[in-house]
Amino acid sequence: MDAQVEDFYEVLVIGGGAAGLSGALTLARARRSVLVVDAGEPRNAPAAGVHGLLGLEGTPPGELLERGRAEARSYGAHVMRGRVRSVEGEAGAFEALLEDGRTVRAARVLVATGLVDELPDVPGLAERWGRDVLHCPYCHGWEVRDEPIGVLATGPMSVHQALMFSQWSADVVFFANGTAVETEQAERLAVRGIEVIEDPVAGVETVDDALAGVRLVGGELVERRALAVAGRMVARVDFLAPLGLAPVAHPMGVGENLPVDAMGRAAVAGVWVAGNATDVSAQVGASGAAGTFAAAQINADLINGEIDRALADRRPFSAAAEREVAARAGQGRGL
Repeated sequence: MDAQVEDFYEVLVIGGGAAGLSGALTLARARRSVLVVDAGEPRNAPAAGVHGLLGLEGTPPGELLERGRAEARSYGAHVMRGRVRSVEGEAGAFEALLEDGRTVRAARVLVATGLVDELPDVPGLAERWGRDVLHCPYCHGWEVRDEPIGVLATGPMSVHQALMFSQWSADVVFFANGTAVETEQAERLAVRGIEVIEDPVAGVETVDDALAGVRLVGGELVERRALAVAGRMVARVDFLAPLGLAPVAHPMGVGENLPVDAMGRAAVAGVWVAGNATDVSAQVGASGAAGTFAAAQINADLINGEIDRALADRRPFSAAAEREVAARAGQGRGL
């Protein structure tokens, strides 16, 4: 990681996943000063590879991020391991307090911290997460094709999840886990040949470091080689509380996200959000694209600010003058 962290950056990127690094790369190529603060906790860390990403299919997540960090640095972006505890201030004069006590100032902020998957409290489930306990058929369906697959009911999207996984395997069991399945949903599951087991689930069992099956409270083990679970997805944005920004309930009932407008802007001027923190269903490719798009909006916003100041001062634009403004902003004056 970069040893030197400056006092002021035009853009602070919080989160070093696909969205954050794509945004940082785009901004650095636009000749902006950029700092990426990355806590090093990517959501897809347990996965063996990234899927559905053209040209990089199957790349291990860690390798993909290391490439991204190198590319962003090659254009002058700074990338450091750390955690942002809080963000205060306003557009042009944000202050981010880091876990190590340092303060970083920035004119704009791009939030790309992703989300946390809150899994149901089922014994043995969390230990298999990202391996043979899965969530997205487009991320993992091919790898478990034609295998006996289970889908554990956790919320309003679980039946949809079971229907999707039936495209990859003819042997899918829906574990209702003691909840009632509506007649219309039961009919749709039946059409796809999906068996419904209503008994509550006692736990998930493994043999030789592989999923063996799902144990019911009555003692029966239903053999499965993969189990799909739709956990509750919650945006990691607690550090934005001082700005009055907080996640809200997702309209589909799958967790909490931080809403943005069509340009990726949050409700506080100067703050953009990209990736899973706002779009809980985005895969790596979509998250990266969102980071690039948000970065373009941030750069345009900075350019417009530079023009407005030049017009107010009745002077032509000067990069040197803007650097002086940025230096003063680091001491409390905003861009």
